[in-house]
Amino acid sequence: MIVTITMNPSIDVSYQLDTLKIDTINRVAKTSKTAGGKGLNVTRVLKQIGADVTASGLMGGFLGEQIKKELDTLNVKHDFSPINDEIRNCIAILHEGKQTEILESGPVISLQEGNQFLKHFEQLIQQASIVSFSGSLPLGLPKNFYAEMIKICNSKNKDVLLDCSGEGLKRILNGSEKPLLIKPNIEELSSVLGRKIMNDLAAIKAALMSPLFSDIEWIVVSMGSQGAVAKHKDIFYKVVIPKVEVKNPVGSGDATVAGLAFGLSEGKSDEEILKMANALGILNAQEAMTGHVDMTKFEKTMDQIEVLTV
Repeated sequence: MIVTITMNPSIDVSYQLDTLKIDTINRVAKTSKTAGGKGLNVTRVLKQIGADVTASGLMGGFLGEQIKKELDTLNVKHDFSPINDEIRNCIAILHEGKQTEILESGPVISLQEGNQFLKHFEQLIQQASIVSFSGSLPLGLPKNFYAEMIKICNSKNKDVLLDCSGEGLKRILNGSEKPLLIKPNIEELSSVLGRKIMNDLAAIKAALMSPLFSDIEWIVVSMGSQGAVAKHKDIFYKVVIPKVEVKNPVGSGDATVAGLAFGLSEGKSDEEILKMANALGILNAQEAMTGHVDMTKFEKTMDQIEVLTV
């Protein structure tokens, strides 16, 4: 079983506009509302590829009940820890080939709710083969909360995939408790190293040799339309992907995480893991709805991806 963790879930609202007009009315013809938060995007894709997955994290309020109902409709197992406050809305406006996001900060989590979750989490992962953490921590939780969760996983020999950024990622990299895998993009990689990293193979390889990453077994650096660069132990890979028509890039990184989690849990080879992960990211980008992939195109997309040892 793969356990996905979403600590700051949301209702994701997507508005599609030909043109975004400022200081006037914009009427939206196409709208989608889905259970959101990066971890729930990962969950939906895992379900679609046939993985045994359980969604967890924090959940509360009317919007939280709506998310649980949506997951029930999709036959997705879930086991959330309750909070008193309402979860958040996150709005993405797709216009003129651009994406403008409006993200609510979400609820403030109490110390009691945080401690209650850790007890719940420790029991939940007993049967897990791998645990995937995605997204930001909500307000109220200490910055080292992911480190506490990873410590619990490491004590039980449960591998962790971590997809977060900012202070949370910096604390993990500078701490003693490490995940199996992290998936930064170029901007996030630059942020943790404190210098701008150029979007090219040589620069990324040099960056990943930093002592900051020495205890991380897997690092996958996503590069959008340019594919990815990955490091597994001492081996570097360049993932070359085909050019596709992008309908909605939101959640493509989460679909990639789903492929990484599934491939690792199934004991796939490095090449298979990276092909699967990037194929799912591409398929998500070709769908209007976030966290959805057309599995009829999966094998063909896999065949179009090259994984080179570099």
